[in-house]
Amino acid sequence: MKAVLHRANSRAYFNHGWLKTHHTFSFADYYDPDRINFGALRVLNDDSIDAGTGFDIHPHRNMEIISIPLKGALRHGDSMGNTSVLHSGEIQVMSAGTGVYHSEFNDKDDTNTEFLQIWVIPDRMSVEPRYENANIKDLLRPNEISDIVTPYPGNGKGLWIYQDAWFSIGELSKDSVHTYKLHSDKSLGVYVFMIDGSISIDDVRLTKRDGIGLYDMKDFSFNVNEKSTVLFIEVPDLKD
Repeated sequence: MKAVLHRANSRAYFNHGWLKTHHTFSFADYYDPDRINFGALRVLNDDSIDAGTGFDIHPHRNMEIISIPLKGALRHGDSMGNTSVLHSGEIQVMSAGTGVYHSEFNDKDDTNTEFLQIWVIPDRMSVEPRYENANIKDLLRPNEISDIVTPYPGNGKGLWIYQDAWFSIGELSKDSVHTYKLHSDKSLGVYVFMIDGSISIDDVRLTKRDGIGLYDMKDFSFNVNEKSTVLFIEVPDLKD
């Protein structure tokens, strides 16, 4: 098994006043040739939006965009006519395809909104744009790794995207031991992102907001050092 480790404090950080953001991979004004992507995983942004502010309407094209609120609420609006407010415990998927405009706002007066915005390069271009959201709490099994996003056309559970990729979340108990097995032989590997807590993979201890890309393996096991919430993003290699 091979690994690329991204400590939380090694990510790019920008303070835009209303927006505080960490970029795991190259994005906007941040460029690092060693941090362009992990397979089809292109962007992993960890954002905090001040109360009463947000992203004005802006365009996207040919990208699978997954938003996971961690704290507060996120109001979404788009050129397809969709409007919704997402809360912690929910997830949003948007296929930008031929092109879509959308906005994201924190309508709260006194609470920051924290959320992950993740981009995955799709396996097909110029699809009809689409939008979906869901409550993922019903999909999470205690102390297990649960799939929440699957490849098109989906499996009837959670959401799907136009890529051979799986998003899974584990809300894991202290001192438990788990094994993650790749869903497909075509997968490059899995990117592990620590939302909270601490786990150990071999001799590497990961804590809050650390990330590690694991590849050249079929599965891996890990120990949970303290109660943890862990995001797993399994993606193919762009060369395939």
